[in-house]
Amino acid sequence: METNERQQTADQTMRALIQQSHRGPKDLALTTGHRRPSPGPGEYLVRVGAAGVNFADVMQTRGTYGGGPQAPYVAGFEAAGEIVGTGADVERPLPLGTHVIGAGPGAFAQYMTMPAAGVLPVPPGWSDAEAIGMVLNWATALAALKPLGEIEAGEVVLLHAAAGGVGQAAVRLARHYGARVIATASPAKHPAVTALGADEVLDSRRPDLAAVITRLTDGAGVDLVLESVGKATFATSLAVTKPFTGRIVVLGAASGDAAVTTHDLVFTHHAAIKGLHIGALAAQAPTLYQSLLAEIETLVANGVYPPGTPQVHPLSEGPEVLRQLEDGATHGKHALDPWR
Repeated sequence: METNERQQTADQTMRALIQQSHRGPKDLALTTGHRRPSPGPGEYLVRVGAAGVNFADVMQTRGTYGGGPQAPYVAGFEAAGEIVGTGADVERPLPLGTHVIGAGPGAFAQYMTMPAAGVLPVPPGWSDAEAIGMVLNWATALAALKPLGEIEAGEVVLLHAAAGGVGQAAVRLARHYGARVIATASPAKHPAVTALGADEVLDSRRPDLAAVITRLTDGAGVDLVLESVGKATFATSLAVTKPFTGRIVVLGAASGDAAVTTHDLVFTHHAAIKGLHIGALAAQAPTLYQSLLAEIETLVANGVYPPGTPQVHPLSEGPEVLRQLEDGATHGKHALDPWR
């Protein structure tokens, strides 16, 4: 009996990365006895095959992510894996055993729950790791470029942090929609961004960045900016956007917050500025979000969105991966394998 009880207890626990405080990735700790979650109404229970690492995870470790969890908490929010349980009130549930990609709390663990309405099946023939980024990075890039950015063929798009997960997706998508792409990234990452199809790749830290972009556009400026860096690049973004017809979509602030005043907008920077948080969009504009997911499936079917190639790390390396991400020392997409 005691052996059976111990086995039942073991079956209800899992490996997970727990954020112990809001002092950064250094306080992210691996535990092997965390209780496995149960799916609530409208949720799937997913056996995680790969968990995506995002800059938002870094912000959550610092307590600077708006609406983020309070420590202690199981870290991570993006994953792909196998449906092993279904909660009540799921409309048209996918069969158990279906591999899906989605978001939810506690992705840096062997099991997590996901809202069923926000998942996509992993494309046939793809691994869980290859699907990482589909409903976060690609959905964010797509939302920023199309419904918010109103991209048109022949326009010039400025993409900051182009070597990151969202940035790489945005380069591919902007080129697919017929735009000219001016990208920024640190010099060591320029070849990777060029390989994705960017027309020009610049160092975002160069002091004459605005002047160079202005020169590249023959003084006209850019039609659309995807601004994910914040303080370090925001002044440049404002300076190079075409007056009145130009758009800036703000989807992050990796270098810190930047400010713009009503006086600026009336007298100096005549651009449309829009904010984007893909989780808020999914919650507050579900029909629009579902259209993004449908468009992503079409992009996959047409070969525009190829299988991803994330660098996959054992779960125990999560704190170090987040530290490197915070320091700007990573490129491309990174993922964690909770079974390693």
